[in-house]
Amino acid sequence: MEKQNKALALLKIVLLTVIAAAFLFPIAVVFINSFKYKFDISNSPFTLPLGEAFAGMENYINGITATGFPDALLRSLFVTVFSVAAILFFTSMTAWYIVRVKGLFNKIFYYLLVFSMIVPFQMVMFTMSKTANLLGLDNPVGLVIIYLGFGAGLSTFMFCGFIKSIPLSIEEAATIDGCSPLQTFFLVVLPLLKPTAITVAILDTMWIWNDYLLPYLTVGHDYKTVPIAVQYLKGGYGSVDMGAMMAVLVLSIIPVVVFYLVCQKYIIKGVAAGAVKG
Repeated sequence: MEKQNKALALLKIVLLTVIAAAFLFPIAVVFINSFKYKFDISNSPFTLPLGEAFAGMENYINGITATGFPDALLRSLFVTVFSVAAILFFTSMTAWYIVRVKGLFNKIFYYLLVFSMIVPFQMVMFTMSKTANLLGLDNPVGLVIIYLGFGAGLSTFMFCGFIKSIPLSIEEAATIDGCSPLQTFFLVVLPLLKPTAITVAILDTMWIWNDYLLPYLTVGHDYKTVPIAVQYLKGGYGSVDMGAMMAVLVLSIIPVVVFYLVCQKYIIKGVAAGAVKG
């Protein structure tokens, strides 16, 4: 039995290693090709950048210059940070109100938010872009508001699941001690929401940072985010500077990868906590 368990554990390790390698391989290819010339990328995309194929930092310099990458990076940081902050702040309060204040309106509102999770973005993208233009939301600040709307469904759902597991007696004790509803939320409930809040922040950060379609439809080339800037490396008649594009792709994934590696240990805990019905 002990030998069988060891064999099974070894098999799991090998299987997971193969799966991890399959996911990491495309990233490694992009990184390797970011140091090679266009001709060498086309002829031998899987070889190391050795000898005459090594382009040094030329691709990075060309990519940063051609795309205006620093401006796009700052714009993406602004949109991502403030969008995630707005989603966390407003949806956590909304979830707490929905769970603690029973009523028909709150129940309908909750199910409308849940329903929004299953509506494909393609169904509303043209109406959304037209509405954003009419309301003057076709700018980075307006983009934050739009992301708040699209991210509210899943975030509220996760927060509601966790809040249902919080004993009501804790909040009642805070009320007896003289806390107002807002004080109860910020001093008692919000600290308990940390695992779910971190999970929501990670998921929304990866979504917003990598999103191409919504910023492209809303702000276009006037306020380029990183995904849009990468697309602008494509020239006329389908020509693409592959070296510069690979370099910019490497630069664009570094922030979100670092953020994920720092916070990934909270994902499982937060998802499990948000799944409690109570």
